[in-house]
Amino acid sequence: MKNRRDFLKTGVAAAAGASLVGIQPIMASCQSKDFVTKRPGINKRNFVSQAVEDTIVATKAKIKDPKIAWLFENCFPNTLDTTVEAETKNGKNDTFVITGDIHAMWLRDSTAQVWPYLPLAPKDKKLQQLLAGVINRQTQCILIDPYANAFNKELVPDGWESDNTDMKDGVYERKWEIDSLAYAVRLAYNYWKTTGDTSVFDADWQQAARLIVKTFKEQQRKNGVGPYSFLRKTDRQLDTLSNGGYGRPLKPIGLINSSFRPSDDATTLGFLIPSNLFAVVSLRQMAEISSEITGDIAFAQTCRTLAGEVEAAIEKYGIIEHPKYGKVYAYEVDGFGNCICMDDANVPNLLALPYLGLVEKNDVIYKNTRNLVWSNDNPYFFKGKAAEGLGGPHVGYDMIWPMSIIMRAMTSTDDAEIRWCIRTLRDTDANTGFMHETFHKDNPEKFTRSWFAWANTLFGELILKLINEGKGSLLG
Repeated sequence: MKNRRDFLKTGVAAAAGASLVGIQPIMASCQSKDFVTKRPGINKRNFVSQAVEDTIVATKAKIKDPKIAWLFENCFPNTLDTTVEAETKNGKNDTFVITGDIHAMWLRDSTAQVWPYLPLAPKDKKLQQLLAGVINRQTQCILIDPYANAFNKELVPDGWESDNTDMKDGVYERKWEIDSLAYAVRLAYNYWKTTGDTSVFDADWQQAARLIVKTFKEQQRKNGVGPYSFLRKTDRQLDTLSNGGYGRPLKPIGLINSSFRPSDDATTLGFLIPSNLFAVVSLRQMAEISSEITGDIAFAQTCRTLAGEVEAAIEKYGIIEHPKYGKVYAYEVDGFGNCICMDDANVPNLLALPYLGLVEKNDVIYKNTRNLVWSNDNPYFFKGKAAEGLGGPHVGYDMIWPMSIIMRAMTSTDDAEIRWCIRTLRDTDANTGFMHETFHKDNPEKFTRSWFAWANTLFGELILKLINEGKGSLLG
């Protein structure tokens, strides 16, 4: 299993005639299509939601471009069709969600994969139960190890157990990423706000919430480097941590260290600003849950105090003066005055801050930052014959993540920009009917991960958002 993850997650896939730095992408056929559905047959789908099926039919009827309609039909239900395993465990709903071609559950990916179905939950009791099951499963994952990013379905040592870190049974990979915990809070909080159901906030969830805060505080590194370290034998520089597994030195300034990015690549400077912004919002959401539902007023105040401390540190250390763009958010800082100006395609990133509700679209600093990251001044902005977009070191040079183009549309206030994004996504699927992890900037036929449910469902979310906002004309 370990080798399979290394092969697929890092984007090293077999290909004919490809010669790219660090990657050999899959080669796809570009034969013409009649737009026949790529979904599994009904009896082979992992889960069927009537509300989702009705939404697919209604949405397709409003899309004039047949290929975009085809892509939506294939992509929007992909998580339910192929990646969810819904059961009952200890009398509670329990839903395990794989990423696609890797049979493990990432806290981040699983939240993002089911997120677009949340507005439909009040119309479909089965769907609501499935979502509750995801929250219950994530709670159990955090109780196993709040420092882990990915988990097995069963409590077995199956994954990266050879890593030099405190691997526990049930953990697939133990890379400490702030956003893993923040995504779990995001799903639980918004599930409550959407459905009114508070049953997920049981004693286990409350214990997991306390672990989240404990972990955040430990990784402020006010009392040394903390209990987490990570080493891996690898030929990939960003798959392990320096300095005996603790990463580069950080000055305690109130920010939270994230040893790894949402891409699962190691941070260069541990204070990852997008993830710290995410933590601020998550802490305030936990405070609201504790005040209004569980009645733990003291814990709610602890969450608010920590959120305020991290927010103040972001304002002081995470915003820098760029010589060309003015005040912008740094991607990473270390508290010693060093910073990195870039953006990675994986979310949370700087581009996606409004999508996650971390800043407003019209915030001046965000707008400056957005101009920076979608430009040649971002080292991981790639522009070629087929498209332009963000990449990252996880896959390497010249490989664009469709996720970044989707996020550009999600955070845009310009219809022409949104239309460009939709057209580019339509024309870079290599006629497969699905989104991918990455594709080459000059040739979309060279891509990584043919089954990547997060990107698929996110594309469906974008199309549905535009339809619901009365912007269906942009899909023509």
